[in-house]
Amino acid sequence: MRRLMMTAAVATAAALALTACGTTEPAADSDDAKQTNEAITLTDASGKKVELDGPAKKVVGTEWHEVELLISLGVDPVGVADIKGYKTWDQSVPPKNEPKDIGTRGEPSMDTIAALSPDLIVASTDLPPAAVKQLREVAPVLEVRSANASDPIGQMTKNLDLIARATGTTTQADKLKKDFDTRLAEGRKALADAGLDGAQYAFADGYDISNQVSIRPFTSGSLIGAVNEKLGLKNAWTVKGDKDYGLGTTDVEGLTKLGDDVRFAYIANDGDKSSTPFTAKGALSKDKVWTSLPFVKKGNVHRLPDGIWMFGGPQSMEAYVDSVVSELTK
Repeated sequence: MRRLMMTAAVATAAALALTACGTTEPAADSDDAKQTNEAITLTDASGKKVELDGPAKKVVGTEWHEVELLISLGVDPVGVADIKGYKTWDQSVPPKNEPKDIGTRGEPSMDTIAALSPDLIVASTDLPPAAVKQLREVAPVLEVRSANASDPIGQMTKNLDLIARATGTTTQADKLKKDFDTRLAEGRKALADAGLDGAQYAFADGYDISNQVSIRPFTSGSLIGAVNEKLGLKNAWTVKGDKDYGLGTTDVEGLTKLGDDVRFAYIANDGDKSSTPFTAKGALSKDKVWTSLPFVKKGNVHRLPDGIWMFGGPQSMEAYVDSVVSELTK
């Protein structure tokens, strides 16, 4: 299952207000820990202390956000939930190894994970508490809050730092954050140079299921929405997003509330035809409301490249920045 219908359900379940924060004992916030194998103590997003004998090397990830962070940090996860789906939807940060598929993101297989004998399991707080309890019987579990609509970018970097401390890769984490900030600055300048500073912009994804099209606006509380604002774009959505992922819900009629000069962008995937309602051959191609929208008539509809995970980490967001700049400045 994609994040399609799962997000709303898991966002409700993931009501933990704690953000991922970590402490180290004695010096786990440097790469020295990787060399000396000193013990590491962290506090995860659930408020629990996680104790490791040293930097984790055999790591399992139950959610794609955390899996991407691991790969970006140079840690090849030994187990990944729905690895086929990850490779389809997160092509910007592909795995460098062949991790074992541990089941779905909502219901990982405990037996499969146990057989991998991991040093650490990185799990999203979206995972049901009962499943996390079972995982703790297999190996230390580091819970990470995958999203926080009150500070999407800040949450992403907190997660990166927390996982980096657990794996002894803080130097790489610092590099990732620096590269991300640089890409944001470059992207903002490129859009400003093209006269697009402050431009009205609406990003969404959509799905056609049983001939019913649902559209999911990415509000300012979404990670992509926060990146858009860093790029100098003005979020045109007026709908309210959820407290975790900043995602709203609407239908094609709701698009009439967008301004005439809005630039509309979306990500789909040819490997999943239900995700392509906005395309020339998609479900909306003959919809009179869609075809009559001013921004559709003006050609201000932009499909961004497949494989940019909209809930990922710095490297996915860098790929997103590049795609937005490229599309809007054509």
